[in-house]
Amino acid sequence: MSASTVSRTASSLRPRLLGRSVVNLVVLVSVLYTLLPVLWLVLAAAKDRDALFSSSFLSLTDFSFVQNMKDLFAMDGGLYGRWYGNSLLYAVVGAALGALISIACGYAFDKYRFAHKEKLFGLVLAAVMVPQTVLALPLYLMASGAGLVNTFWAVFIPVLFNPFGVYLGRIFSQGYVPDEVLEAARMDGAGELAAYFRVALRMLGPGLVTVFLFQLTAIWNNFFLPMVMLSDQDLYPVSLGLYSWNSAASVSPEYYPVVIMGSLLAVLPLILAFALLQRFWRSGLTAGAVK
Repeated sequence: MSASTVSRTASSLRPRLLGRSVVNLVVLVSVLYTLLPVLWLVLAAAKDRDALFSSSFLSLTDFSFVQNMKDLFAMDGGLYGRWYGNSLLYAVVGAALGALISIACGYAFDKYRFAHKEKLFGLVLAAVMVPQTVLALPLYLMASGAGLVNTFWAVFIPVLFNPFGVYLGRIFSQGYVPDEVLEAARMDGAGELAAYFRVALRMLGPGLVTVFLFQLTAIWNNFFLPMVMLSDQDLYPVSLGLYSWNSAASVSPEYYPVVIMGSLLAVLPLILAFALLQRFWRSGLTAGAVK
């Protein structure tokens, strides 16, 4: 091999190695940025109140994890357990029903022809760009007119309808449900509902799980709508309940350890959901990528 060939090979490898190093550095910084707050939360949840504000915070002493857990579920008559149950009810049931509604609407936009279909879908896309905080006041006025303010339904009903989920539902329907399969089902005597529930919905499983996870994350982290709608602490979700305790911690420092422990427990359902359903949402995110 000539010297010129070796020189060209080395010069071509240099940008490639440099680019790979930059990518690895960016990934490392992103991982640290993501994991360091979680590490702080885990360490803080295991410390007592005095250790939280001392210079020995990162030491392996003064562990009080079990006691903090007991204090969390005993604070204010066990309100945290009720808030946790409320969040599971709002998020899990709401995300499941919301995902079914979104997938059904997206399927209808994809497979059926009706008047002004594209204009209506344009409205759906426009609704995606509207911040949820802007809708809080109109929703409150509507709930007040219906007598639903400070009830479970004031928070539960609005989270069932998600324009972004409808958009995803149409994309998944285009990628997963061939028209030929539906035509074959109709030729076999299946009605529209039977073709949807027995054929299309099974093929839309990965898309359904993906929309469910998006809905679950949004509802679990929902804060502003419950704050506007609810005044009864027994109806609070975890996010709003921890906010109220954190506000009280400036006056009553005993709330600090329980707020941190409650925050740690609050992220567990999302981690568990993504870990258990990852094989579905991974395939769902690649819908339509390969024909």
